[in-house]
Amino acid sequence: MFEHKKVLVLGLAKSGVAAAELLHKLGAFVTVNDAKPFEENDAAKRLLEQGMNVICGRHPEDLLDEGFELVVKNPGIPYSNIIVKDALQRNIPVWTEVELAYLVSEAPMIGITGSNGKTTTTTLLFNILNEGKLKPLIAGNIGTVACGVAEEAEKDNVIVTELSSFQLMGTNAFKPRIAIWTNLFEAHIDYHGSMEEYAKAKFNVTRNQDENDYLIYNADQEIVSTYASKSKAQKIPFSSTQILERGISCDDEMLYWNGEAFMQRDIIALPGKHNVENVMCAVAVAKLMNCPQEAMEHVLATFAGVEHRTQFIKELNGRKFYNDSKATNTLATRSALSAFKQPIVLLAGGLDRNHSFEDLREFMPNVHAVVVSGQTADRFAEFAKSCGVEAIEKAEWIEDAVEKAYALSKEGDVVLLSPACASWDQYSRFEVRGERFVKAVQKLN
Repeated sequence: MFEHKKVLVLGLAKSGVAAAELLHKLGAFVTVNDAKPFEENDAAKRLLEQGMNVICGRHPEDLLDEGFELVVKNPGIPYSNIIVKDALQRNIPVWTEVELAYLVSEAPMIGITGSNGKTTTTTLLFNILNEGKLKPLIAGNIGTVACGVAEEAEKDNVIVTELSSFQLMGTNAFKPRIAIWTNLFEAHIDYHGSMEEYAKAKFNVTRNQDENDYLIYNADQEIVSTYASKSKAQKIPFSSTQILERGISCDDEMLYWNGEAFMQRDIIALPGKHNVENVMCAVAVAKLMNCPQEAMEHVLATFAGVEHRTQFIKELNGRKFYNDSKATNTLATRSALSAFKQPIVLLAGGLDRNHSFEDLREFMPNVHAVVVSGQTADRFAEFAKSCGVEAIEKAEWIEDAVEKAYALSKEGDVVLLSPACASWDQYSRFEVRGERFVKAVQKLN
């Protein structure tokens, strides 16, 4: 399929390196182009040693004159990039490595997307299928590169794949056996240009599915349901507001499959309504794959969350500390705030994308103190003040914020990092912000 094809891999990081190495093994003539200078680029040096052509430090405007048949780009590179724009104008396919993973995989793929809940759902599902001895592999936006996992997968595996809109936008033939669409809220408009383009990218998770495939989707969201109606897959809706005759749903006591109660809701260890929705998505897949119910129940009773997603850190002097650094938008922070009945000291703020915080207002009465930081510190402080929060402090870095939050807290409080903003104004990734929060909390005594 790729032998003797001239392929440009644009941007390195983990996904670019994995794509370049796989294409090279498959016999493609690979050229790598990365903005980082060669002298500082260990990945580029490694690829050069393997026999690939490497161009570093710039994106030459005439690069595509060399006759490339395919561009595989890092998902984070925008479509405004000069090379990407030129490729599209020349009708050269522009993929992300997810497309490559699908084409080389012997194992069926489960694709999981949505504005929020992807990582928790992916991790939870992997653990359930693993407990049920169904040989899952985990891949995608969660940190393990999909094409690298797909290369090693065998027919009796199943690849549980977290997918961002950035990754899905660069797919063509991608067709997961089971797709999950958790929800859709405004996000990444700076990348996609509009909510419509963002939604269209998400729809790629099911665009190529047919009647032999399944789409699990959020029936409580009209916009997701509207897009789901365009899919040719067998539809499995989920709902936390009504009992569905088909699909998976819940009330305060039970989970229901096709309208029949099958599991007690109180066995779920994860807090919050949003996590019940994540659970329903994972359980729906497990049901479709005939996973033993005891495997589902064991994992649901013991799974306490993933890093940076309402992750419990420790209890100190009656205060419980939670790391929700992944909450890079107001919807995610709403979910976190609604998960707790205890009084909350909230750590918030970060990159300023000029989005409103008004979506949080109805959940702020339970917040008695706020520590703000980052570019949005002043705006969030004003918002918190308008919500009646009396104790508001400003911090420069997360370590300072933790100390101030602890000083403001009382016995019985939850101290919650849930920024409602991306981290890039101060930290390279939300994981870095979360890790520094966790270390600062662990030092408290």
